[in-house]
Amino acid sequence: MSMKTLTSNFVGNLRQSGIFLALIVIVIFFAILNANFLSPGNLTNIVLQYSYILILSMGMLMVIVLGQIDLSVGSLVAVTGAVSGVLVIKQGMPWWVGVVAAILMGVLAGAFHGFWVAFMGIPGFIVTLAGMLLFRGLTYKILDNVSLSPFPNEYYNIANGFFNGLLGGRGVDVFTLLIFAIALVGYIYTKFRDRKRRIEYKQPVPPVGIEIAKIVVLGLAVMWFGYQLSISRGLPVILVILAILVLLYGIVTQKTTFGRSIYAIGGNIDAARLSGINVRKITFLTFVNMGFLAGVAGVAFSARMNGAQPGAGNMFELDAIAACFIGGASTTGGTGRISGALIGGLIMAVLSNGMQLMGADTATQQIVKGLVLVVAVAFDVYNRRRAGLTK
Repeated sequence: MSMKTLTSNFVGNLRQSGIFLALIVIVIFFAILNANFLSPGNLTNIVLQYSYILILSMGMLMVIVLGQIDLSVGSLVAVTGAVSGVLVIKQGMPWWVGVVAAILMGVLAGAFHGFWVAFMGIPGFIVTLAGMLLFRGLTYKILDNVSLSPFPNEYYNIANGFFNGLLGGRGVDVFTLLIFAIALVGYIYTKFRDRKRRIEYKQPVPPVGIEIAKIVVLGLAVMWFGYQLSISRGLPVILVILAILVLLYGIVTQKTTFGRSIYAIGGNIDAARLSGINVRKITFLTFVNMGFLAGVAGVAFSARMNGAQPGAGNMFELDAIAACFIGGASTTGGTGRISGALIGGLIMAVLSNGMQLMGADTATQQIVKGLVLVVAVAFDVYNRRRAGLTK
């Protein structure tokens, strides 16, 4: 195995481990400054309040890996929520009609972007910048500059409901702990299965001691988090939805031809074409997928706010983009993982929540987030130079 391959793998592992350690350090920092930061109630609030970042970051990661960018997702969150609000609140339709309509609106918007990028050759930056303005204006038109509320309880519970007491438990929700334990066992099984396969194909793997240590640390963190939720209000419905999406997109990006094609195009678009990949089709579907997830995020956010608002989704695109770059996505495309984007999203969520508890104003929060993003991108450039991937 070449030294360049070994170095590249080391850099990738360093980046993934580094952002996880950074998340732990940030959590400890805020826990020291504010005793309420790690309280069960606040941890539950982090899940409820910032789920949209994690949902958007999965779709944004795929766009960035492709070598593109999407600046419109904040506006898409607003317009999809507006469509749902008009149908459910204003016209009295069933709550599920609003969910379907919002997601369909997101898919159509993604298809609109994908058409101009994939088939007309216009850069995604320009197309989605236009989309950001277009769909924000459409939101104002749909809502007539007026907020709509409230949604029915079924819709509201999408982002505010809990599974609690299904298996009993005195002060500790057994169902929540069981779900977290099952998820952890599944993760451990997957890790060791993948390790075995990599060894069979003579691919590099970390030392088994390091692998076990990482699993133990992650396992303790996951079960501790699950316990905190179990003694608060139980398992949030939105967390279940998020977990399903994470599992689905982990498979899509790593195990399917579509996912591998995205990485191939982002790595070298000319080589991807020569290998027979339909670049236009993959590009189009990637933007459609981003629109789908923006629709899901629009439902989650409008349910959380219990209403449709003209100003919803403001600056959400920057949170999603920052989550991806902090989580290890490369500015040149071809690199990044769903797990990294999720950790990056958690870092953004923890920073926002921690600074709010400290009473930091909006300006200070934006400055800190900007500095974190610059450091993350600088770290990426530094590592790529060490690996000999850039000049």
